[in-house]
Amino acid sequence: MLLSALWCWFSVGIVHGQSNLKNINQSLRYSRYSRISPKIIPIKTGEREFLLQMPVEKIEENINFEDYTFSYVVVEDFNEEINEKNIVPLTASDIKKDTDRHFYFEKSITIPLDQKEAYAVIICKDTRQGDQYVYHADLISPFIGDIPSFGAYYDNDIPFDQTFINKGEALLFKSDKSMNLYNYFYPQDFEIPLPPMETRPAPVAKDIQVIDNGEFLVNVPQPFGDEGYYFVQSDTTEQTGFMVKTTNAAYPRVSTYDEMIDKLVYISTRNEHEALRAAEDKKKALDKYWLELTHDTEKAQNIIREYFRQIEFANILFTDFKEGWKTDRGMVYTVMGPPASVFFDADKEIWIYDKIGSKSKISFTFARIKNIFTPNYYKLNRSRSYQPEWFQSITLWRSGKMAF
Repeated sequence: MLLSALWCWFSVGIVHGQSNLKNINQSLRYSRYSRISPKIIPIKTGEREFLLQMPVEKIEENINFEDYTFSYVVVEDFNEEINEKNIVPLTASDIKKDTDRHFYFEKSITIPLDQKEAYAVIICKDTRQGDQYVYHADLISPFIGDIPSFGAYYDNDIPFDQTFINKGEALLFKSDKSMNLYNYFYPQDFEIPLPPMETRPAPVAKDIQVIDNGEFLVNVPQPFGDEGYYFVQSDTTEQTGFMVKTTNAAYPRVSTYDEMIDKLVYISTRNEHEALRAAEDKKKALDKYWLELTHDTEKAQNIIREYFRQIEFANILFTDFKEGWKTDRGMVYTVMGPPASVFFDADKEIWIYDKIGSKSKISFTFARIKNIFTPNYYKLNRSRSYQPEWFQSITLWRSGKMAF
């Protein structure tokens, strides 16, 4: 009876205001204080059939399943209404695995033959305070190729729900079909993105080096030994596969003084940054840099902690074949902080911030671009109009006043 009451309350909350994927605020996806992190990882099992793998990461300690309601829905486009007619609840009996780090659900679905697009959505609601966590994934859309018929898993058989692992670690690849997988390694590094007000074209990347690491079998752990990114395919004639970024052991955190200096590029002047990179004693140079900015040891310590916490979250949230802080979204997130509102459409993602010291708002639009390595590749629509707010945020960082 209690579960039914909770579900009714949850459903009413979802459908209020005619909810659809286009108008649901997904800002909790990028919050520094989220308690859970749901994902959908689809596996193609037939021509129009998919297995929806839905791991929900437990960020909150000592999490109770009863404190949340879980559901999923498959919609034809971002405008289709999400309501009690198409939402499917996920109850305790639907849990496939309950581990220290995840609740894990699975559901098999079939898309009608005449349906041109399909998107799967998981919706999790914290019944204690009403927070709503939403995550969606393309099943059939113009922005992805075919969905792989194999998946990557942790050693406890939970689907791999990140985009990066530390080099030397292994993943288990599984499929219900017998197949060989092909493993390609890209030892690529990338330049930092241009700032939001820089409208000139970004430098064109050099030729990408690719190393063919040969074949391996499914259902056997596969190690990834070098730092860069890997692309795994079952059919090399198709533009479909699995990409994972490999990183140093400390990632997503910053662990060395050289890394700290590299990542200060967003809030330092060119002369400051060049002087830091050239310094023989990096620690001494960094200490001097922060103290000259803030003129206060405690304030300097606080702002160092905040800034590199932002870098860590950017790496967690936005890593693809680039480190998260080097992506357009990671850059904006680092400097501006978590957005107040986040809205998606099939071809873009929009972040809205309350303007600093103003009642008006500023928005950043990230255009979605089809990319064979990741279904979530976004480029910022740059504009000179961003310059005042961008420099204002940098000034707050440099004065020790930016905090989240």
